[in-house]
Amino acid sequence: MAAVSSSSLLRRLRPGLPAAVVVSTAVLGTALTAVPPAGAGAAYPAVAPAPGGAAAPVADPTGTVSPPTSTPSTPSTTPFPPSPPTNLTATQVRTTSVTLTWTAATRGCCPVVGYDITYYQAFDDVIYSLSLGDVTTTTITTYIQPGRQYSFRVSARDGDGRRSAATDALTVVTPVTDTGPDTTPPSAPQNLTVGEVTGSTATLSWAPSTDNVGVLGYNVYRFDGWFTSTLVATVPGTTYTGPLPPSTPLRTLYYVRARDAAGNVSIASNTVTVPTTTTPPPPPPSTCRVTYRNQSEWAGGFVATVTVQNTGTAAVDGWIVTFGFPGDQQITNAWNATVGQTGATVTARNVDWNRVIAPDGSATFGFQGRWGASDAPPTGFSLNGAPCTVG
Repeated sequence: MAAVSSSSLLRRLRPGLPAAVVVSTAVLGTALTAVPPAGAGAAYPAVAPAPGGAAAPVADPTGTVSPPTSTPSTPSTTPFPPSPPTNLTATQVRTTSVTLTWTAATRGCCPVVGYDITYYQAFDDVIYSLSLGDVTTTTITTYIQPGRQYSFRVSARDGDGRRSAATDALTVVTPVTDTGPDTTPPSAPQNLTVGEVTGSTATLSWAPSTDNVGVLGYNVYRFDGWFTSTLVATVPGTTYTGPLPPSTPLRTLYYVRARDAAGNVSIASNTVTVPTTTTPPPPPPSTCRVTYRNQSEWAGGFVATVTVQNTGTAAVDGWIVTFGFPGDQQITNAWNATVGQTGATVTARNVDWNRVIAPDGSATFGFQGRWGASDAPPTGFSLNGAPCTVG
């Protein structure tokens, strides 16, 4: 495999933002080279042939007629670039690397000498680029992180710097672990739409995802149209009703990702826009109370239970409790709930027999874990994306 000859990044423009801001920064090597337009080349003066193939006589300023000369050959002035590569495929996707293969481009006027790859992380404004030699596979590790979505394009380059059109974008999502037991992300949620909109809320809905083990829930994100995504809710089903976002100078878009128990996330759904409000509505009153009890603790280990109480007036049909460990605790097994952990964040979903919590009712689940530096109890909990009181 040929070595990477250059790498750089650019800021890319976002729809709906001023079109005059493009920032380019060389981070790994030389900056991107300006691409000459297809068909660029030296222009040669045409010579009009006289009848019979001889050049027409030309009079000089003194009135003397020059003798006819033979017609010079005219070089081609319409060089053309290579064809685009085809069959772009990700043959291996790992937590910090993506291996791409493609079918070689067909030469244009000149032999193909290499390929250029551009890629970016979804919902970010930075484009990365690599320049390769004449190869049809490469493994990319730069700026690849676990649990992230990336899109790749490849174009061919000839010896004079002409570049082909790029391939269609190839989108992948990296797993959160390479060692299992589950390294396969769920499928992307489909057909995200905006349903009922009131004076203060909007309801989103989407088609369910599938997973080789099981979908734990869905993360709902708000995106500013530039590079900041905010997780606004984690829900067990395929609908979410939330407050209207405040009006901002940037765009406000929503998208959804499915999540499994191992913490793998899917490729994002399509994005939608919901109406905005000029003054954020006050948060609704809490309708849940969570009690965390450390039942036993020893050097390096602990057993804890979590009780979630429905303090509202309507039954909760399907629940996800989310919280974060303030210490370095890691859950090793659980009961009465399907529990997943990514970093310090823990997500617990009901099992079939305790999915409904009646008003004034409660559900309790427990888990065993390990710790090293701190086993401090969590202080913040949410039920289906809404904060709960603690006690």
